[in-house]
Amino acid sequence: MNGRSDSILRLAIPSDGEMYEPTLKFMEACGMSVWRPSPRRYTAVIPAIKGLEVHFQRGADITSKVEAGNVDLGVVGLDRFQEYRTEDGDSLLVMPDLGFGRCELVVGVPDSWVDVSTMADLADLSAELRESGRELRVATKYPRLVQRFLFNHGLNYFSLQQVTGTLEAAPAMGYADIIVDISATGVTMRENRLKTLEDGSVLASEGCLIGNRALLQEHSERLEATREVLERMEAYLNAGDYCRVTANIQGSSEEAVAAQVLERPDLAGLQGPTISRVFAADGSQWYAVTVFVHKRRLTTAVDHFRAIGGSSVSVSDTEYIFHQESRAYRSLLGALGLK
Repeated sequence: MNGRSDSILRLAIPSDGEMYEPTLKFMEACGMSVWRPSPRRYTAVIPAIKGLEVHFQRGADITSKVEAGNVDLGVVGLDRFQEYRTEDGDSLLVMPDLGFGRCELVVGVPDSWVDVSTMADLADLSAELRESGRELRVATKYPRLVQRFLFNHGLNYFSLQQVTGTLEAAPAMGYADIIVDISATGVTMRENRLKTLEDGSVLASEGCLIGNRALLQEHSERLEATREVLERMEAYLNAGDYCRVTANIQGSSEEAVAAQVLERPDLAGLQGPTISRVFAADGSQWYAVTVFVHKRRLTTAVDHFRAIGGSSVSVSDTEYIFHQESRAYRSLLGALGLK
């Protein structure tokens, strides 16, 4: 398709907006640094993976580029994927949670509306406006998602104002009554005298990886390159919550030390402790014990090691954790009907 080699995998990443820098940093953290010869060039490569081309695209266009088959994969916000994807089209969600770009699509109303705090309140107001001869005006960049959300919450009388620029000023300027927009912290809305409704979250979004179903089914070389991309992303995300804890513990044998560590199986690592002999200068029997534990259990794990005689406890970050197989790749094969 498009006159390119069947073996070349094309990945679209954002060239603009708040997702641009976080995407590049994420790719680098996954061991897939993007090499771009010039900031004015819209193509780049990832030297770590043979046959992978990077194409910089506007964030709003990535879903349609994947859908049309111009690229095989794309990194995009889940909000934009859900808004722009074609029902029963070729685009599919490959990895939904990349861990960056987190935000929410929320309903914002003027904070002077003291009697409106829920979607039910807003539905009542829209009915009252209808009786007075006009409809509730809603400004948004996501008409598809917003229309569905409003209908699901009993709002049947409203008009959508699709806006491409800043939304927060719409109520104050008088061309909309409320807005539905992306918010990461809520600060911008508050500064513009808007409040979010208690149940007014349309969608929780973050960066995700999407792909073209037909292209990945058709080209085995691209699918294999996709596997490597998924392996690296998944291993990095797996490691993010864990750290490596090592301690020296005195004991009569590896088995005896293992038994002490396993008294707390919840702190004994992903599959169990790794134990090796330490050759002490004085001839005493010491063993180095290493486990991987969740970061929120770090202090508990250190205390456990101390309680069983551990010393010289050291902690280090883990860059990647590869499981026996990539769950994301297995899921992709299922979605493609190849497993």
